[in-house]
Amino acid sequence: MFFCRENGIYIKKRMNYLWKELFRKVIHCCTAFVPLFLHFAKIPVITLLSVTGIFYVVAETARHRGKEVPLVSTITLWEENPAAIGIFSLAFGDGLASLAGKFFGKVKIPFSGGKTAAGSLMCFFAIFISTFCVSRNVLMSLVLALEGALIEILPLKDFDNLLIPVIIGGTATALHGLV
Repeated sequence: MFFCRENGIYIKKRMNYLWKELFRKVIHCCTAFVPLFLHFAKIPVITLLSVTGIFYVVAETARHRGKEVPLVSTITLWEENPAAIGIFSLAFGDGLASLAGKFFGKVKIPFSGGKTAAGSLMCFFAIFISTFCVSRNVLMSLVLALEGALIEILPLKDFDNLLIPVIIGGTATALHGLV
């Protein structure tokens, strides 16, 4: 099959993206072995995880300074703005939601594990404002704020601390070129 230059370049970039994503997901799936390994060798596994975490932080810092870091540079997909949006969503959205819920929360949301309307509204506004400060895009800010507030309402206990930045940052990455 023949491709014109533009389509060939697009297909090559798309294939590179898919391979990177596949590699990243394999790494994610491999983390499922961590509890098993912890059961048999707690200290070596914790040491290895700590070293890996430190390596990743150093590699990401170098990558953000424009230095190519083998392996890390090829699997890190988020740009600075979507990553900041994800982090701010957790820091401000989830953090302020908890405070608003505890201080002003009178109306409980059914089936939410005790979450309040005040907390969810605070989460929405905090994510909207922080996203807008980064993106300067009202539509993106509305979508991400709604998504974050819906995640925050779910009865996830502390698991939302992982989901909010990952889902919001991932959505911000996907929306970056669309809106």
